[in-house]
Amino acid sequence: MVNVFLQKKRKKRLEEGHPWVFRSEIEKVEPEQEAEASALVNVVDHVGRYLGTGYYNPQSQMTVRIVSYEPLEEMDRAFFVSRFSACKTYRERFVTETKSYRLVYGEADFLPGLVVDRFADVLVVQILSLGMDIRRDAIVEALVEVFAPQGIYERSDVSVRKLEGLEQRTGVLYGHCPRHVEIEENGLKMVVDIVEGQKTGYFFDQRENRAAIRSLMKGWGERSGIRLEEREVDGEMKRVPVNKNGSVVSFPHWDGATVLECFSHTGSFTLNACQFGAKKVTCLDISEHAVETARKNVELNGFGDRVEFVVADAFDYLREQLKGLNEREERAEGGKGEGGAGGAGAGAGGKAGAKVKVDTSKPITSKGRTWDVIILDPPAFAKSRGAVEGACRGYKDINLHAMKLVNEGGFLVTASCSYHVRPDLFLQTVQEAAVDAGKVLRLVEYRGAGKDHPRILGADEGDYLKFAIFEVRSRT
Repeated sequence: MVNVFLQKKRKKRLEEGHPWVFRSEIEKVEPEQEAEASALVNVVDHVGRYLGTGYYNPQSQMTVRIVSYEPLEEMDRAFFVSRFSACKTYRERFVTETKSYRLVYGEADFLPGLVVDRFADVLVVQILSLGMDIRRDAIVEALVEVFAPQGIYERSDVSVRKLEGLEQRTGVLYGHCPRHVEIEENGLKMVVDIVEGQKTGYFFDQRENRAAIRSLMKGWGERSGIRLEEREVDGEMKRVPVNKNGSVVSFPHWDGATVLECFSHTGSFTLNACQFGAKKVTCLDISEHAVETARKNVELNGFGDRVEFVVADAFDYLREQLKGLNEREERAEGGKGEGGAGGAGAGAGGKAGAKVKVDTSKPITSKGRTWDVIILDPPAFAKSRGAVEGACRGYKDINLHAMKLVNEGGFLVTASCSYHVRPDLFLQTVQEAAVDAGKVLRLVEYRGAGKDHPRILGADEGDYLKFAIFEVRSRT
């Protein structure tokens, strides 16, 4: 077998568990004339000590991807059957409440360049590398043998394939694949569009995080003046909710939170919020297709009376709400202080702190809403190291506006899936937003991706998802 020799002064990433060998780390390839693209090669250190076996692609900066830490002759059907069986055993141990989850997670399942998501009886495959692409038939045959799916659909429509010298491709690989597949997660039913949905159609990595919002959804009735009192109901004394006027409240979700979910995609956080008792949820996404999918999922679970849908850019929507909130506060204060809504402040001849007349002829805007809980689950803002600075500006802006619209003592649920924005930088960016917003954040919970997205220590790329729940309070 061809040997790929690594440089003596390279960083010992491979020994630390990282499965990639970059072109810049390679000293020589012997015999080079036999090193064929996609073929298996042995990776050795500068003195020839064996480190692992991987598939080779001289066209890619990521020249070798390790698939085994002991000599391996072929990645054939038997190889994939063995690896898929191990994936199945792992998922059946840690993901027990659903038949839909990430089944193969690339490097973390020792199958770099391959992702497989299971949507009940349909599998969706994403092939990212030449070494896996050339073995597509063996992959499909092994998936059929281990899982006996109804169908297998390919969603290799990702730009990263170009770096491997591959074209994007999609389509049915096996059996029958309906475009819309119904799955169940956290006790909720959802319809996933495997053909036109983002990535493979759904994001399983937030499953446990979506369930983590349960404790935020109740305990809000007292704020609106509702309390429990002993009342006679049908001849029996019961504790029932009563409003400020002493009338019994019949709405079953009187104690629930008002919630805004931005970047909703399929509406998964919205569904969990409703299931856990939310009073009213605003479900927002810039994509009409995403909002329509979310609408179908909401109706499928019987939550239609508690959810409103908005097609809008989340940044613009939050800014508009904050602008309306500021206008309402200025009017409520009667224009007190500098820069009142209706006239000159100190800079235009007025006196700082003096009462300024408010222009009441202007209609009150319908904007200016606030919520008990705001959820931000945006797409990756940083696709590369060079995009980190701009991404942090985006994260700061969206979180700053959101926390200003969270009711006092409410909660901000915020996430980032940008690997290049490291966890400490993400938390620092949120903290900077809090300082500028005049807020104090109390971290309730910090989480990563779910158990079907295991992480190899030594491969930091697996530590991409940051998910945090903050209590939001004003500094003054």
